[in-house]
Amino acid sequence: MTHPHDWFTHDRFGLFIHFGLYSTLARHEWVMTHERTAPQDYEKNAEFFDPDLFDAAATARAAKQAGMRYAVLTAKHHEGFAMFDTALSEYNAVTTFGRDIVAEYVEAFRAEGLRVGLYFSLIDWHHPDFTIDYHHPLRDREDARVLNESRDMERYREYLHGQVRELLTNYGQIDYLFYDFTYVDDRDGWAGKTPQDWDAEGLLAMTRQLQPDIIVNDRLWIPGDLVTPEQYQPDEPMTVDGAEVMWEACQTLNGAWGYDRDNFDIKSPDLLLRMLVDTVSKNGNLLLNIGPDGRGAIAPRDLTSLTTIGEWMRLHEQSVIGAGASNYEAPSGTTMTQRGRRLYLHLLVWPFGHIHLRDLADKVQFARFLHDGSQVTTSQISPDQQAWNTEPGGQPAGTLTLHIPTVRPEVAIPVIELFLTPDA
Repeated sequence: MTHPHDWFTHDRFGLFIHFGLYSTLARHEWVMTHERTAPQDYEKNAEFFDPDLFDAAATARAAKQAGMRYAVLTAKHHEGFAMFDTALSEYNAVTTFGRDIVAEYVEAFRAEGLRVGLYFSLIDWHHPDFTIDYHHPLRDREDARVLNESRDMERYREYLHGQVRELLTNYGQIDYLFYDFTYVDDRDGWAGKTPQDWDAEGLLAMTRQLQPDIIVNDRLWIPGDLVTPEQYQPDEPMTVDGAEVMWEACQTLNGAWGYDRDNFDIKSPDLLLRMLVDTVSKNGNLLLNIGPDGRGAIAPRDLTSLTTIGEWMRLHEQSVIGAGASNYEAPSGTTMTQRGRRLYLHLLVWPFGHIHLRDLADKVQFARFLHDGSQVTTSQISPDQQAWNTEPGGQPAGTLTLHIPTVRPEVAIPVIELFLTPDA
């Protein structure tokens, strides 16, 4: 029986797009609070935000060519600038430069057959009723607590719910809503923000009412459809109360989400691909971020990463899309995924001569390299065989031995596809 959310665990690989007013400042998406910029000063930058090179269709093609199957765009980040047509504030892209970025995005990505998601910030440092706390850019002002006396989170909640209603009403089917974020701990003498500040229960109920098939993350601090580890790789499938859950690793290319011009701490395409297959091997999704620059273009370094990933995915996507964890043990230096009766052995380190697979003797009908479909020969070495000169020693009963060529294939990560028997 299919479920409306089955697409998510099938598709495995998505594109995160952090794009907003912060993109033209090019100093991290949290620049407003990092630099303690007052809202009335920060909003002056909107006059100079002119993303004339933002091409939603080209971005959608780049995502598709990278092997991605869905995307998430920041409709509004913590700075409060809306990238969509909102009737509730003039602080938006349509008023500022005459374009509805969300509308362009959903049309272009749907045209490429990709699922569309939206990111929406629960936080709004621009809104006059959003109370100052330890993340707020005004937190260090001497009169910050006095300013809070005139701020009303009830009015802010109405605004928050109203903008979400616009997004989920005016742009057709939205497949995924990524809320961000709730921080319940107190810090530095300030209270955090709790689910009650957002009326999280009511917000989630409205979200599901307007978009019954939508997937919602866990950052309302109440149970959602998936959990979202950020900037680290889980070491095993993720669980809640001992039960496996849907999860998605949210990862950047260089540690920043928005365009950060002078940040060169860039992950190599090799590392990104290893993160991708590692994630899938633990039943997770990878949501990989780009931050378009101040004119809306994909930065050349980001495009290089997407292109390199796409070259590998063109030949190896079967080991990612529709795949997940396997119950068989992956040898050292490898990562294993499984799709139905096919196992995928990703060779992160190139071995010499042989790879030994426990418990797979008599369970594999055929083995081949995925990049060119060429056969990999197999054998079983008797447990009783004595190691002598050129004869390798015996392997435990039930072990399948793969015979590996000396020369490594010229692909980023070689993959061996193993066709399992029906009773495996």
